[in-house]
Amino acid sequence: FPYTTLFRSLLAAEPVDKTFVLGFRSKYLGAAIPNDYIADYCREHADRMIGFAGIDPTDEDAVEQVSHYSEGLGLKGLCICPAAQDFHPADTRAMAVYEKASALHLPIIFYPGTHLSPKTKMEYARPHLLDEVARSFPNLKLVVSHLGYPWVDEMLVLLGKHHNVYSDIAGLLRRPWIAYDALVRAHQFQVIDKLFFGSDFPFTTAGECIETLYTINQTAMGTNFPTVPREALRGIVERDVLALLGIHVPTARMLASLPKQRRVSRAG
Repeated sequence: FPYTTLFRSLLAAEPVDKTFVLGFRSKYLGAAIPNDYIADYCREHADRMIGFAGIDPTDEDAVEQVSHYSEGLGLKGLCICPAAQDFHPADTRAMAVYEKASALHLPIIFYPGTHLSPKTKMEYARPHLLDEVARSFPNLKLVVSHLGYPWVDEMLVLLGKHHNVYSDIAGLLRRPWIAYDALVRAHQFQVIDKLFFGSDFPFTTAGECIETLYTINQTAMGTNFPTVPREALRGIVERDVLALLGIHVPTARMLASLPKQRRVSRAG
């Protein structure tokens, strides 16, 4: 995960106000995007970047890691990937991590990760497996990436059932037919207001995805297919995700008032 990739993410995020930068750790796959690295980068660009710690619930000290990365490094949420970390989402070890995250008011992004390696386990990526998690921790904000694809219908039911569950459309917009079909379903199920914008960088940029989203109804031109109201599409782009997830970040004025050594990364 070279620094050049992070720099490219800064450029690719130009059209948006804030960007989530996700850490990742998988003992099962032997892979990691270091959380310290994410924290330094987000600290250096604190006006635009918000870091989420990659936590592997199968680590013996996973619960302690949650406290360290949140309270020690200032990361604002967690990123967990059951399919790539080899655990059932309601595993006892994972439930302890969720309990800690709930106590610290940290939202969790569940990344599907089924494409990361042939070793990933699709049976652990299904959205319905998070039903028990959402029931057990009603105050914990859960975001399931990629609208649960390929299990979009399961994800829509989960969104409609639980007030604390959201989803993003990252990864869908580079596949216009899939995106159109999923967004029409979300609108018809009346859960489109629970969808967040996502670019799925580095595969696509925020600008490209916004353009695709606003033109998604072109798929239905010349047909009797349903369309998605433009105000619903605009809502995805303009939604106040930070408020919905309870994430508080310093304003530009607050950052300017901090001593210089607190506004730059340790690498600086």
